[in-house]
Amino acid sequence: MRIVMMATGDIAIPSFRALAATGELVGLVTQPDRPVGRHQTLTPPRIKVCAEEAGLPVLQPERMRDADAVAALRALEPDIVVVMAYGQILSQEVIDVPRIACINAHASLLPRHRGAACIQAAIDAGDDETGITIMHVVKKLDAGDIICSRTIELNGTETAESLHDDLAELAPEALADAIYQLRNGTSAPIEQDENLMTYAPKLLRAHGQIDWHVPALQVARRIRAYHSWPGTFTTYPSVKSGGDKQLKLFPPVDYYSHYKKPVDAVPGMVLEASSDGMVVSCGGPRGGAVRIMTMQPPGARKMNAESFFAGHKIMPGMILGLPSEQ
Repeated sequence: MRIVMMATGDIAIPSFRALAATGELVGLVTQPDRPVGRHQTLTPPRIKVCAEEAGLPVLQPERMRDADAVAALRALEPDIVVVMAYGQILSQEVIDVPRIACINAHASLLPRHRGAACIQAAIDAGDDETGITIMHVVKKLDAGDIICSRTIELNGTETAESLHDDLAELAPEALADAIYQLRNGTSAPIEQDENLMTYAPKLLRAHGQIDWHVPALQVARRIRAYHSWPGTFTTYPSVKSGGDKQLKLFPPVDYYSHYKKPVDAVPGMVLEASSDGMVVSCGGPRGGAVRIMTMQPPGARKMNAESFFAGHKIMPGMILGLPSEQ
């Protein structure tokens, strides 16, 4: 069996190493090296480094649909192509290259949470479980027939960062099962139920701004779901300079379905500001509040509440997330 992996994201590294250990992996297709950091240093994907250490050939086409890229993939003569967090939409010509199948390892229990932000979406939606799904690749996004899956329970404390790592470690088992079925001709793919499909589009930094009008539970989920990408933030009025400053927010975060509030409390109002954390009023039909214990002001390091309030003036009664003129 000759297997080629198409992957870029770090979530694929455990699966890459597991496939390489079988001796059946014959190459890696990944994204080109990109400028990274303040100095824009040209940096390869980490999985490329893994492939070079394993002595495997690496292809890095700017556009996988280009004829020369397709020809280079075809020259590796794959029986199976495994796609995981690759970062490009595949043409039908690419999908048809492998002799047996082109399959994808997706970090959700399809058809729930198709799309790029599937890990964040599972936490943000309050799902009880998520997992890895191995499916056939088709031109429609994450819509192929399912070969197999593996499930992981969620306990309400996960962040996207920790869940990413857990799913990365779960994926090799699911892939091994799918490849075994394909090798032996025992695979019986299951069509996805389009009525159960949800979509989790790519996230941008701007999506991380907290809306204090939603219930406290949803605010707490959002802070966990968006850690560490795209991150969450709010704004607060600067007492010294006027205008607004951005404040990044980090888990862990406590939430209260009910919280004793002053009669004039509105969503985004700071109810408490102490070394124990910043308690902020939330909205929704049941109201509630969240307690933020770790935050980061502009141009400073991440710090706990005690350190933050020693040098920054956010006081009870102040309203977060509003333009300063309001």
